[in-house]
Amino acid sequence: MNDTLERVAEVIASRKGGDPDKSYVARLFHKGDDAICKKIGEEATEVVLAAKDIRIDGAGKAGDLRQKLVNETADLWFHCMVLLAHHDLSPNEVLAELARREGLSGLVEKAQRGTRGEHAD
Repeated sequence: MNDTLERVAEVIASRKGGDPDKSYVARLFHKGDDAICKKIGEEATEVVLAAKDIRIDGAGKAGDLRQKLVNETADLWFHCMVLLAHHDLSPNEVLAELARREGLSGLVEKAQRGTRGEHAD
């Protein structure tokens, strides 16, 4: 696993059971997965809006807007990592799944998910 992801995952895991008055992550854990999922939805929306801002702006403030997209994506990934930790999962498991899919057509992979009884969007 990427060293940064591993370090962040360790910090997130260390906040489980922590004081919600002293840690944002402990507060999210304390509120439960509904609050974490809500935050992920908010962050995902911000990622989409940041990407659209780049498209709309063209060459104007593209540098600042590109950084905003990076920042919003980091927020989204972070909150997804909190949700994974809430369910005792790690980023390493997501990376393993991405590795499993590597070189596989997205259409083929999606069809395979459907045959395994998983939700195929």
